Amino acid sequence: MLKIENLQAEIDGKPILKGLTLSVDAGQVHAIMGPNGAGKSTLGYVLGGRPGYEVTEGSVTFNGQDLLELAPHERAAIGMFLGFQYPVEIPGISNVQFLREALNSQRRARDEAPLSGGEFLKLARAQAEALGMSMDMLKRPVNVGFSGGEKKRNEMVQMGIIGPRFAVLDETDSGLDIDALKAVGEGINRIMRAPDKAVLLITHYQRLLDYVKPDVVHVLADGRIVKTGGPELAHELEAEGYGAIAA
Repeated sequence: MLKIENLQAEIDGKPILKGLTLSVDAGQVHAIMGPNGAGKSTLGYVLGGRPGYEVTEGSVTFNGQDLLELAPHERAAIGMFLGFQYPVEIPGISNVQFLREALNSQRRARDEAPLSGGEFLKLARAQAEALGMSMDMLKRPVNVGFSGGEKKRNEMVQMGIIGPRFAVLDETDSGLDIDALKAVGEGINRIMRAPDKAVLLITHYQRLLDYVKPDVVHVLADGRIVKTGGPELAHELEAEGYGAIAA
């Protein structure tokens, strides 16, 4: 589904990714773990198409299509979703308004009929209830006044409504308490665990992987994948630290 070959990228002239190669098949969850500054978030931003991150070499294909040639909204329309470590606030625009427009924009790009107001609200209510959020919260401005856990739950609601084929989740467990961590983990499994979907889960810690069981774990250090293994690799990292594994 996603194939990355020799990806090299920089920001402000500073190399961050230095030859990263990775392949994720449909139906899989891959976890990317590594120390601060390894390039984990940069990988997510490059896949999402964030401005300022320049790819200097390598390729990324999504279902055979050149991802790097597409604008961010085009990447979203073909099924890519980027979850942020720190979801942004958007004052003045309600969640409902924002998500309905986002979903229908993608549907139009795929030559699908947009959802009516009633159809959208039914979908939004179901996704919110599954994540323990009320419709009142969805009527509030996007993430404004939300706690860290509420922002992450809200992001899972967004993902459930949009229904992507591939999710890149950048430290989704950051700032979550035990209950929110469980809710977010269960949300990822419910929305993305399917034979035609896949997840690239970027995290520092094992704790989220107790809820979202990865098929493959990679260690990213100094802009490259330095080790790959099964779920047991995350436990090794937890026990021994990144220095011992990535050396």
